[in-house]
Amino acid sequence: MDNKFWTYEDQAVELTLEWAKERTVSGSDPKTTALSAKELREKVGQTITDDGLGPKKALEIFETLNRATRSADDPMNFAYIPSAPTKAAVAFDEVVSAANVFGGIWECGAGAIFAENQVIDWIKENLDWPDEAVGTFVSGGTHGNLSALACARDHAKNVWKNKGKYPNGRPSDGYKLIISKDTHSSVKTIAKVLDVDVLTAETDENGRMTGKAIEKLINENEGIFAVVATTGTTNTGSIDHIESISKVCKKYNIWLHIDGAYGGAGILAPSVRDLYKGIEDADSFIVDPHKWLFAPYDCCCLVYRSPKNVYHTFSQHAEYLDGVDHSQSNPSDMAIHLSRRTRGLPLWYSLVTYGRKKYTEAIELCIANAKKCAKAIKNTDHLELVMEPSLSIVVFKRKGWEKEDYDAWSKNLALNGKLLCLPSSIDGETILRLAFLNPNTDIDKAIDMIIETTK
Repeated sequence: MDNKFWTYEDQAVELTLEWAKERTVSGSDPKTTALSAKELREKVGQTITDDGLGPKKALEIFETLNRATRSADDPMNFAYIPSAPTKAAVAFDEVVSAANVFGGIWECGAGAIFAENQVIDWIKENLDWPDEAVGTFVSGGTHGNLSALACARDHAKNVWKNKGKYPNGRPSDGYKLIISKDTHSSVKTIAKVLDVDVLTAETDENGRMTGKAIEKLINENEGIFAVVATTGTTNTGSIDHIESISKVCKKYNIWLHIDGAYGGAGILAPSVRDLYKGIEDADSFIVDPHKWLFAPYDCCCLVYRSPKNVYHTFSQHAEYLDGVDHSQSNPSDMAIHLSRRTRGLPLWYSLVTYGRKKYTEAIELCIANAKKCAKAIKNTDHLELVMEPSLSIVVFKRKGWEKEDYDAWSKNLALNGKLLCLPSSIDGETILRLAFLNPNTDIDKAIDMIIETTK
């Protein structure tokens, strides 16, 4: 006797898994791009009805909707910070959903959390952090930065309170956070959420924040609880001078958080590892595997050097949680979350499948591709390299072009499914940026297309 409440279940599973398998194997459609809400409404109409449309019709509608998106994983997508997950990671994300593990507390998700923690250990090893360091996976860099800075603020409050520096540990004119002008825009939003003020440090000619710049602000202001340094800015890939910044933070006992959402993966590449000197002394660190560690959306790895203040900040206590064993490695004790999927598992599966060396080789290849592209641009008469790439982002401009020219060039290539490269700006000047995060990119094809189409 069939006691299933839901209809169509077997057909829905078969259809969707087959679609997912075909998409995973075949790859993306580079011609896809955004449509307006009006255009989409005209194409699909009202999709949610009283009696349902059935799985086959629902999937047909999704096909139409999916064609109105940009392909983040296409090898010729260099816009924003694209995602280039391994096929193994994408496929295992389906396993994660099917397993439906509650990954908030150890007793519910012990095996899955154990696997995630092995990835955390791998990150810790490359940061040269102590064994006691702890971490978890959250949805993205904004969530990771928010949790780390909430912990940093709580830590400062406790220190200042114990030392009697401020009443109740709170400065009379509020908490202050140091960033640079190129720090990710989400950090300013996080400052609003945490009710803290932002101090912006000067950067040098290479777009880097330095220890000298933050020390000046420290000497001029009270109530600074943290500094956010960036290893790979979104716009240019610049890396702040971590070594000098970490020394100043240690001198003044100020929390150093590293936003490595994009460029943090560079710690795996020997060719650029010297750029990360001082990271071993930071207090917290994030990297987004859905950016340059070849995992699907959405995934951010958040690590704390010392667990001392982490559990005090985040552990949740309620009647229905009285039975939770907080001596175990509970992800809910390490960030602003309770319910969570075990989103670190696709990266774990991919790492287990391909091995650590393959990851290093993939990141090094992306760096080499960026350098090769930068060299080719410098050898042209009509293009100008804005700065030498630190990691895998190439910033350049076309001599004589205005913003309208850049926009037209970008739109034409995107709509024809040839290449995705969106204009950006530096200090108000329009530029083009290429983010090389996909080891499957045909670099010679990409370079030829960029040079020829901009003539």
